[in-house]
Amino acid sequence: MADQELTWQGAVARWDRQLFDMVARRHWPGADRVLPRLGRAANHGVLWGGAALTLAAFGSARTRKAAVRGAASLALASATINTVGKWSVRRPRPLLDGVPAVRRLATQPQTTSFPSGHSASAFAFTAGLALESPALGAALAPVAASVAFSRVYTGVHYPSDVLAGAALGVVAGLVVDRIARDAKEARVVPGAERAAVGAPALPDGAGLIVVVNTTSGTATTAGLDVLRTRLPEAEVIECTGPELSAALESAASRATVLGVCGGDGTVNAAATAALRAGLPLAVFPGGSLNHFAMDLGLAGIDDTCRAVADGDAVHIGVGRFTPGPDDGRPGYFLNNFSIGAYPELLRHRLRWAPRIGSGPAALLAAWRVLNAQRPVRLRPAGRPRSVWLLFAGNGTYHGTGPTPRRRDNLGEGLLDLRLVHGGGRPGPRLLAAALAGPLTRSPVHAATRLRSLRIDDIPPGTPFAYDGEYAKAPAALVLDSLPDALTVYRPHPLTTP
Repeated sequence: MADQELTWQGAVARWDRQLFDMVARRHWPGADRVLPRLGRAANHGVLWGGAALTLAAFGSARTRKAAVRGAASLALASATINTVGKWSVRRPRPLLDGVPAVRRLATQPQTTSFPSGHSASAFAFTAGLALESPALGAALAPVAASVAFSRVYTGVHYPSDVLAGAALGVVAGLVVDRIARDAKEARVVPGAERAAVGAPALPDGAGLIVVVNTTSGTATTAGLDVLRTRLPEAEVIECTGPELSAALESAASRATVLGVCGGDGTVNAAATAALRAGLPLAVFPGGSLNHFAMDLGLAGIDDTCRAVADGDAVHIGVGRFTPGPDDGRPGYFLNNFSIGAYPELLRHRLRWAPRIGSGPAALLAAWRVLNAQRPVRLRPAGRPRSVWLLFAGNGTYHGTGPTPRRRDNLGEGLLDLRLVHGGGRPGPRLLAAALAGPLTRSPVHAATRLRSLRIDDIPPGTPFAYDGEYAKAPAALVLDSLPDALTVYRPHPLTTP
């Protein structure tokens, strides 16, 4: 057995050296100028870090998510290489005999040869990117392959070093993807909402009309083929954002069950249409974040299909904001309502995004708000206040600081009210309030739960936000919670796929 192992290792070593020498002898037009520079650009992950920052700054929400996955995969691969890989197999670097001097690096690496860290980083970042956005992964794959090949071309690695590094990088991407999916599934836990008796069961989808907002984050790739397969008689209407209101109004006038596929803002519009028409709502997650669907316990489109087919649904509470009698109809929120810093940030981002892109617009909006925003003077519950932020959640939000916040019960029928008091600078105040917890009192932050709140003396032109949408506030508003106002489909917790 030992002799066979030595023979196998010898064969690999011979193949490695032969392929290494073949690359060294062959002339590659233009490669002398490109490949050494590309390899140096990838030193310490600088190339991939720059790519991640560019995608995060100028890309869509899904692109930013892909960039984070890629960076996390690269970090895992680098940590594995540096703590285990390099010290487990102490393989010397190749001899540079036969490698033209013009290709050689000015400073030769001092670490062991197996596996290639550059190749691991390149393929880890690309795999992490591709598992979230296949198109971006495909676009970057040639660059990753070129970086890996440059390590053989410049004489610092054997081909097997590069192949092993690339394989390790792909595995790192798969591990990060699995961790991310497990974290999402752990968050998607059905709450304690009251079961809705008598919700229509539509085994083949007849009577269900689903309005799809094709401009939402992931609606066009959300898996609508699953919907069409599981509920073949359902009617699917695809529309863009400007067409959404008319499409929902038309669907609500004809449907037994109103369905929607899109992000939280789209779901809000559909919930409003369902409330006014007295219809149950089927939510097919298709946004970038899907806060409402996740808090409700919907992991994906398949969950909603199963619930609609079986007639499993729950009652949820809905937040409502009601202006004065001359200021229009009430509006609703499924997640939250706010006045102050966040609506201002949203206002600036929406104004600048069409010209410079959503990523730069978000950064510029944050800078503008944190440097120029002033507290809002208003009168909640009859008491004059100066606030950086007034937040009302539909149900109690849990968690503090940067960790994801979720609600355990959308049928609670209470508003989670938080005020960040004016004074000081908005950045430190908002951060201190975030770290203070959901139901604590501090010099900068107050929080409580209630069923209704009247807000008077709102300055003219003050913006407010609800479920990611933006509008101008009237002079006075009443916020209240409508317990069990909406029936929404969700699989029974004991139901198995």
